[in-house]
Formats: sequence, structure tokens, C-alpha cells
Amino acid sequence: MPIRIIFRVTLISVGIALLLAALFFDMGTAGSSHPQAGVSATPDRLAEPTLPASPSQADRGAQVYWLSCLPCHGDVGQGLTEEFRTVYPPEDRNCWDSGCHGKRPYENGFTIPTQIAAIVGPGTLQKFPSAANLRGYIFATMPFWKPGSLTEEGSWQVTAFLLRANGLWNAREELNASNADQVRVGAGAASSTPGPGSADPYVNTAWPLVAGSALVLTLLFLFVFIRRQQAT
Repeated sequence: MPIRIIFRVTLISVGIALLLAALFFDMGTAGSSHPQAGVSATPDRLAEPTLPASPSQADRGAQVYWLSCLPCHGDVGQGLTEEFRTVYPPEDRNCWDSGCHGKRPYENGFTIPTQIAAIVGPGTLQKFPSAANLRGYIFATMPFWKPGSLTEEGSWQVTAFLLRANGLWNAREELNASNADQVRVGAGAASSTPGPGSADPYVNTAWPLVAGSALVLTLLFLFVFIRRQQAT
């Protein structure tokens, strides 16, 4: 059989295989959980987080954070920023000027700081060597307006939530006194967040399958074509 015909058949086979691969990835992306612009409503940044069907310790910690930490530390741990204050109703955006949280607090009131640092993101929580130190600080001094009011369980839950939010804890096991000393938080802590090479796990895991399928399809097409040419 002429080499020219084999070459053309090979090109056609590779083209078919690449087309199928493109369709495969397009279907996978369409069915994935990637957000689509223009289809989701603006979320309520002050709403209580909902729990999944099987909540982890960190999932429950998200609710503790919402109840006791979010008002001062921000909805995503960014701190008491000017932008975050605009989320609150107008009468609550400068609460340190009022009698409750200002210079004249009434009974059970308190004076709120005007600057509160971020606790989620690069460079945060650096003064805590380990998860045990972070949890001890939270349990003894938080929330700001009523230190020591968190339960022991709640303090571990919110610590697990903060570690997960900072990529320092996989949250697949429970954080407690027996392992918290081994979880590094400050300088030198190893992050468990995915690196640039694993930004899309679907593509990373599907590519070998698609490449192998394309090769098998190409070889099969060539085999059938050559057999038919020989038969004629």
C-alpha cells in the first residue's frame, strides 16, 4: 500500500482522536463544579454558613466563626476593613462611636478596636508556633467582648476552621490536644494547599485516560483500514 495513503489515514485517525479528546474535556468541564459567570446570585456575606450532610470539625468551626468571630475579623478572615464594614447596616458601620462600643460603654458594653488584623491569608497567624498555641489563645481570650466564653469543643472547631482556611490542616481528621502540637502554624509551616500544577484535578487525572484512548483508537483505525486494503 502506498506510503501516501498510510500517511493520510494516520492524519485522519489522529484528527478523530483529538476531536474526541476535545469533546471529552468539554463535557467534563461543563459538568464540573467550576463557577459560571452570570448564573449565581450575590451571596449574603453575613449569612450563617450551612453544614454539609457529613460535617467535619472544620465545617462546624465555620459556624462558630460566624457567630463569634466574623463581626470583627471579617467574613473571610480579612480583618475589620473599610470594605467589610460596608456590608453592615449603616447604623452599625461605626459602632465604636456609639455608647455601646465607643468611649462610653454601658453595662455589658465594650470598646471595640478600630483596627483588627487579618487572620486568613499569607503572613497571618505568624505569632503562633503551633495549632496548640493558636487554640490556647482563642480559648483564653476570644471572643473579644466575652473572653473565655467558647466551649472547649467550640475552640477546637474554630481552630480547625482557621487552619483549613489557611491551608495548614487537611481537616480529614479531628484536631485535638494529642496532635495539635505537631501542626505548625507560624513561620516554617508547610501549606497543604494545592500547587500550581494541581489547579484542576479533573484535567490532571483525565489526561492519561484520554491520551491512551486516542492512541488505541488510532491504532485500531489503522489496523482495520490496512486489512480492508489487503482484502481488496
